[in-house]
Amino acid sequence: MFRRLHHVTKSSGGTLPSLLLFFLILQSCSHQPPLGPEPQGAIMRKLSPYDYPFFSDDMGFDGLTHAIGRSLHYLGKLPENRSFTFAGDAYSRNHIIESLEKFLAFISTDPTQTELNTFLASHYQIYQSRGNNNDDTVLFTGYYEPILSGSLTQSDRYPYPIYAYPEDLVSVDLSMFSPEFEKDRIVGRVSSQRLVPYFDRKDIDINGLLAGKATPIAWVSDPVDLFFLHIQGSGKICTESGQTVHVHYHASNGRPYKSIGKVLIESGKLSREEMSMQAIRDYLKTHPEEQENILNSNPSYVFFKTEEDGPIGCLEEKLTTGRSLAVDRRIFPMAGLSYIQTKKPLVDGNGTIQRWEECTRFVLNQDTGGAIRGPGRADLFWGNGPYAETAAGYMKHAGNLFFIVLKKR
Repeated sequence: MFRRLHHVTKSSGGTLPSLLLFFLILQSCSHQPPLGPEPQGAIMRKLSPYDYPFFSDDMGFDGLTHAIGRSLHYLGKLPENRSFTFAGDAYSRNHIIESLEKFLAFISTDPTQTELNTFLASHYQIYQSRGNNNDDTVLFTGYYEPILSGSLTQSDRYPYPIYAYPEDLVSVDLSMFSPEFEKDRIVGRVSSQRLVPYFDRKDIDINGLLAGKATPIAWVSDPVDLFFLHIQGSGKICTESGQTVHVHYHASNGRPYKSIGKVLIESGKLSREEMSMQAIRDYLKTHPEEQENILNSNPSYVFFKTEEDGPIGCLEEKLTTGRSLAVDRRIFPMAGLSYIQTKKPLVDGNGTIQRWEECTRFVLNQDTGGAIRGPGRADLFWGNGPYAETAAGYMKHAGNLFFIVLKKR
């Protein structure tokens, strides 16, 4: 995940207005009465206590202290006048901090489920995502931290580069030109004093147009592994010398993300029912003659930076396995406490999924993703290792997403 853009740069020349136009064209609570309906198209709704879910945590609060701590660290760096809005209700940064601290203190007492639900009903306001169709349904997928073998130097065994931020990549924050474009940004490069779209995947990997413009951080042996590193946005490169390099999303080329899974479905090569990351890998492995064209059907390309540790989410905080959630940060408040109801896989000793079980747990909104758009999508971070890869590769289950905020006094 970890889809962020950095290094805002103004283009030279006098062509920006027409360029902007082009891109814009493309572009006591138990007695509380039930609340009225939210407006059509609202991204979340405020729940009456009668509609609160029954809260339980399938991880027994494991890892939650760490995840809350990372959100508190992020919030502590924000200005005090920063506000967070839930279904029209605005809360200050300090209020969100207090929400997390109060919840953290409570779970440290190891409460029963009854005590947990009584506590939340008494002290917290719950909001629910309306989903993409205003049906309260959210599609949950998963992501993980891949571990790749590689080298710090290019060789016949390791020919595929993991690129750092290109020197000619330009990111334009449109809010600098008009408040009307507050959340809009475009990415490109300057050519003949004009800002043009940046090179796409084929330009970079096949035509070599990035040569001399970006420094490789490391080199890996498999282009498919590299492609999925781009999709996941973060990973570990284990080198022959025994060094581990943590690579983390830095920027993208600004091209639209296109799912190669969708390409395979639409071309009739895989069915929607069998679609998974593992199915895509198997198809590419057994059809090497198609691999290049399939990978290049996604023009989006990711550039990385190194970190001392990882993986790091879009808040620049370390993610917590099973507790960090990626949502659309353009519409949902980040860093706060959430609760999910979805499914998780139960696997046997061979890594085969036996069945899907209930996955109900508290999570923190600490990441985002290029494919995570709208109120009907969320991505759960599963960590690294075989189970994480299985869960992330196969998870695509409908569920519910709730946001938890301390009631105002």
